[in-house]
Amino acid sequence: MNLPVSPWVARFAPLAAAGEALDLACGSGRHTRYLAARGLQVTALDRNAEFLAALAGPKVATLQHDLEAEGAVWPFEAGRFSLIVVTNYLHRPLFAQLAASLRPDGILVYETFAQGNQIYGKPSNPDFLLAPGELLGLAHEGGLQVLAYEDGHVDRPHPAQVQRLCAAGPAFAKTEAKLDHNVVVNEP
Repeated sequence: MNLPVSPWVARFAPLAAAGEALDLACGSGRHTRYLAARGLQVTALDRNAEFLAALAGPKVATLQHDLEAEGAVWPFEAGRFSLIVVTNYLHRPLFAQLAASLRPDGILVYETFAQGNQIYGKPSNPDFLLAPGELLGLAHEGGLQVLAYEDGHVDRPHPAQVQRLCAAGPAFAKTEAKLDHNVVVNEP
């Protein structure tokens, strides 16, 4: 199933400065393609080589890596990415590395399933469902500034319980967080 670009990612990815983006657990690459089309150099990471083969291109570097394998190491240095996007993926041991790999003015856009999702189907394992406020804890522990956060039910692309976070590194000027940049205003 080819999912559309997440509206959360489309809303907050434009806050990132020019530079390199990481699409973590990129799957079929819906966000990789979107970010590359916006002019970012994208590193698409996934453990599935089949997905990655279709993504490589001029603005996309691919990396096959299983971050959950025994002895796996985080492959990126601190302060590398202007943007990190994570959707529909949760591996808690990566939280500190995600925050550390952001540039000081970088943006983290994270969206995944939360407790309560089990009534809609998979994932239903508590290991793959965020606890209330868990993404806020990620931001706090990583020294990030929270720009936006949601925890609730969505109907599209299918019914689910999710948490969403947009957070920025400590050097990001909050005055640059134009949160209404995608909001349509009907003025008389």
